[in-house]
Parts: sequence; structure tokens; C-alpha cells
Amino acid sequence: MRKNWYRLDTAALIFPATARRDWCNVFRVSATLTEPVDEVTLQQAVNDLRPRFPSYYVALRKGIFWYYLEETSSPVRVTRDYAYPLTFMSSRELRRCCMRVLYYRSRIAVEFFHSLTDGRGGSVYLANLLARYLTLRHGLKVPVGGLIRDLNEAPPAEELEDSFLSNAAPVASPRSEERSYRLRGTREKDGFRHLTTGIVPTAALLDLAHRYGVSVTALLAAVMAESIIAMQDARCPRRHQRPVKITIPVDLRRLYGSRTLRNFSLVLNIGADPRLGDWSLDELCRTIYHQLRASATPRHMAGMIAANTQPQELIALRLTPVFLKNLVMDAVYRRSGESGGSLNISNITNLDLPAALLPYITRCEFIIGPQRSYPNNCSVLSCGGTTCINMIRSIRESELERRFFSRLVELGVPVDIESNRR
Repeated sequence: MRKNWYRLDTAALIFPATARRDWCNVFRVSATLTEPVDEVTLQQAVNDLRPRFPSYYVALRKGIFWYYLEETSSPVRVTRDYAYPLTFMSSRELRRCCMRVLYYRSRIAVEFFHSLTDGRGGSVYLANLLARYLTLRHGLKVPVGGLIRDLNEAPPAEELEDSFLSNAAPVASPRSEERSYRLRGTREKDGFRHLTTGIVPTAALLDLAHRYGVSVTALLAAVMAESIIAMQDARCPRRHQRPVKITIPVDLRRLYGSRTLRNFSLVLNIGADPRLGDWSLDELCRTIYHQLRASATPRHMAGMIAANTQPQELIALRLTPVFLKNLVMDAVYRRSGESGGSLNISNITNLDLPAALLPYITRCEFIIGPQRSYPNNCSVLSCGGTTCINMIRSIRESELERRFFSRLVELGVPVDIESNRR
């Protein structure tokens, strides 16, 4: 039987080209239940989702001119989570499947190679996996709607489309921007990732954001920028400093009404220049909030989309063998792909699960890994009144986490800290 295959979407093209032996772009979404996970039931739920979500059950293949995704010939096996989150996903593993389904005690986690989807697409899969698992386990009646799909229907074409191609502007926006300040530290030699999770009441975070008149994302980015500015102040005089910018992914589905489950987000680098003087938290909040509002518009993002889609239309690039494309894309990524930001704050916002599931779930989490060229990252997910702020790093020094979470506590947000620090 002929296997289904999918072209990589516009955002996904960069990830196989920039992967290295010690780094590839993987993220995790997970849920902690009120009871231990039953492996057999979880495996059945994973199998049951396959016909409805075929684009997740794929392996990475290398063609002459492009990479592509091909339906796997074997089941996706549920495995016990045995190490720290986001362990390296090797090219050999990607040739088997680009997704992992893991469990440990009462936690269910799914890890995705970023060429499959983005955080919002991954959260849709997690929501449906939880719904199916808990239905099998407890006989729940989970209504279809919102995040929950009808498993008896065929996957609609719009869920599988590359929405970048249909929303690009005729003219591309320029890519150039000033380099931002970078955090440095002592790299862990064995690839270990330090994960620090701040668990906060969503209501307290919303109250603080409303006090400053901004969104939660803008508030967290402002507190993070304030922390990094303080760290840069301790290391060098103002005249030699660089701008501090937070890379914030924007979910384009909301702007364009897309239903795709593949990648459909772009990042904005938002922040402040400490060389201009001292910034209060209120100033940082308002500056970052208004930069986000001004930039995350359909017309502006369409120009950014065009900067990524237009090169694909060049005949010379289409006919270039994939190994040469990899060299070009890797060089572009090293020069400009991550240079504009100090770190990411990726906020999926609220995972709006059906009420029938909430009594069985204590919290949900979203974890992105460190980027290739900078060691710290932050990801945020809210569910059922609890927000988990996950800060991950590939270096030993924990100063940023200490400053960031301490500042939230100073501002009146209670924070419970968990860590895998050894």
C-alpha cells in the first residue's frame, strides 16, 4: 500500500537543515493527571487518534531537492519517560517517527520535532489524546468542539494545509535588525537540560497584567527583559551594551482564521535598549505591549511571511540539491535566524479543555528547548486556573531564573518552584 506523504510547511523547512548532532528543535506538551497513567490504555488512545491526525504519525525523509514527511509503517509506541525533557532526537529516530508519546507516574507527555507542528498544533493533539485516554479509562462523554475533534470524521484539508503560502504579501519585509544581548554561561557537557518550573495561580498573573494595562505575555516579557537588563548592567558599562529583546512567537491562526494543525506562527523580537537610560517595569510593560500590538497585525505579518515564502519560488533554489540547500539555510540561520533575540517566551495562553476532563487533570505544561545559539528559553501554558512557566537552560548558572521568579514574587504573584536540578 502506498504511504501518504506531506511537504514540509514553510516554517518547517529550516529545522532539518539546522539540526546538529547535539541539537534539534523539539518541544513538549504534557498533562499531569490525578492518578497513575495506565500504559495499555494510553497506547490504545494513541492508536485511536492516528486516522484523525495522520500528519503527526510521520517520519522525516530526505529527497533529492527537499525533505518531506512520510506516514510511518509501524505504530507509534508509548514509552516510559526515562530522562530529562527534550532529550536529543537523532536523525535515526526522526527516520522512524517525529513524535514521542511518553508517560511517567501520573504524567502524559508528547514531544514533537518542530517540522511537524508548533505549540498550538501540539496542544490540539494533547487535548484529543487526553480526551480519548480518559474516555477509555473512565467512560467519559467528551463533547466535540473547541480543541476536541470528532475521531470518526476524516481530517479536513484545511488542517493539513501550509497556511503560509495563502497569506503571504506581494512584497517581503526586510529581515535585518540589530543584534541583541546574549546570555552566556558554562555549558553542560553531557547535554543535560536544567528545567525550573514556576507554578502560579492564573488569576494572580492576570490581575498583575491588568494592573499594568497589558497582556500576560507582555508582562512576562517585560519582567524577563528587566531581569536581563540587570544582568547586563552587572557585566558591562551602558555604552557597550546591546538591546535586550524577547523573541515572542505569534500564533497566526488567530490573525488569519486558519485551522491548520501544521506550523503557522512567526516570531517578533520585542524589547528595549538600555543604552537609552533606565527603564522602569511600567515603561517596559507599555513599550513591549505596544510593540506587540503594532507588529502582530495581518498586514505586517504577511510581509514577514513573504520573506520566507518568496525564496521557495526561485527556480534556481528549487533545482538545488538538498545538501546544498542545507548549507545555505544553515548559514542564513546562523547569521540572522536567532540574532534578533535574547531568549524566547512562548506562551500558548490557555489550554481550554472541556469541563469533563478537568477533574482528572492537575496541570498542563509546555516546554521548548534552548536554541542553538543561546542557552535559555521560557515557555508558558495555563489550564484549569494554574499557569506553568517553564524556564530551561543548557548552562549551569541559574541567575536568570532566580531574578525572574523573585521579581514575580515581589510583584505579588505567589510562585511554587519545582526543578530537576541535580
